[in-house]
Amino acid sequence: MSELQCSRAGCRSAASKQVVWRNPRIHSADREKIWLACDEHVEFLHDYLSDRDFPVTVRDGVPS
Repeated sequence: MSELQCSRAGCRSAASKQVVWRNPRIHSADREKIWLACDEHVEFLHDYLSDRDFPVTVRDGVPS
C-alpha cells in the first residue's frame, strides 16, 4: 500500500494527522470530512477551516 499524503496543495509529504471538519451549512452534525496533514501543514489546514467558522479538530494518526 502506498503512503498516505498530506492534503495541502503541492505537498507530497507523508500524512501524520487527520484534520476533521464539516461545513455546518451543508453537513449534518454527524457528518465528518477528513483532510490528511503532515506535521508541517496541520496548523495551516486547521486555521484555513477555522477561519471559515467550520467546526474542526485534529486527530493523531491516519486511517488504516
